[in-house]
Amino acid sequence: MTVERALVLAGQRPGADPLADYAGVSQKALIPIGGAPMLSRVVTALRDAGLRRIGVSTADPAVAALARELGCEALPAEAGPSLSALRGVETLAPPLLVTTADHALLRPEWVSQLLQDAPPSADISVLLARRATVEAAAPGTRRTYLKFADGEWSGCNLFLVRNDRALGAIRLWSTLEADRKRPWRIIGRLGPATLARYALGRLSLAEALRRLGALSGAAAAAVESPFGLAAVDVDKPADLDLVRRLAEP
Repeated sequence: MTVERALVLAGQRPGADPLADYAGVSQKALIPIGGAPMLSRVVTALRDAGLRRIGVSTADPAVAALARELGCEALPAEAGPSLSALRGVETLAPPLLVTTADHALLRPEWVSQLLQDAPPSADISVLLARRATVEAAAPGTRRTYLKFADGEWSGCNLFLVRNDRALGAIRLWSTLEADRKRPWRIIGRLGPATLARYALGRLSLAEALRRLGALSGAAAAAVESPFGLAAVDVDKPADLDLVRRLAEP
């Protein structure tokens, strides 16, 4: 499908950011990688993928100024990523792509693949990569994996919001956000039967998405990425060191 709008989440959680401190900058989105701030790299990849109107959600004046320099719209960030996503989607309007400012290795072909392979029946589609694919591309990297009957999957910080029904999925995300690093707790919110199937290794990814869709009122779909590096964002110093090595010309 043709999508020309994107939202980049560039907020920062309250208090000092250890990663920004490690890099010697005030905000994570401003960390330099390969000679450019992370936010600049993300915006360039989105432009190269054909996205023309790009909103950047941030509460920081320096990040907002950079966003405007890059020809983007600076949008006010909310208390957390999910609420910022909700406000950004409502402002820019679907269909649009949602990603994050710490997706420093983002490539236009990853964006194009999601837009091409996302099923038309899904209100929201998410790009995921299998563990084997991630580890083959970035040996030794530590990611958070969702363990289902049909494999272990890592998120790639790329979402296609196709229509307004997808807002239900984003609202559900806001209730699950505190458990983002504890997959079993997220599955537990889907009910004891679903949690039991997950614990026994019998819950498939498709089943979990159907259950999430039933709770949110939005049909959700996963798109498998053949690009392992699509799952590598910058969450901790080891990620930054890895991404800097990979980004060197």
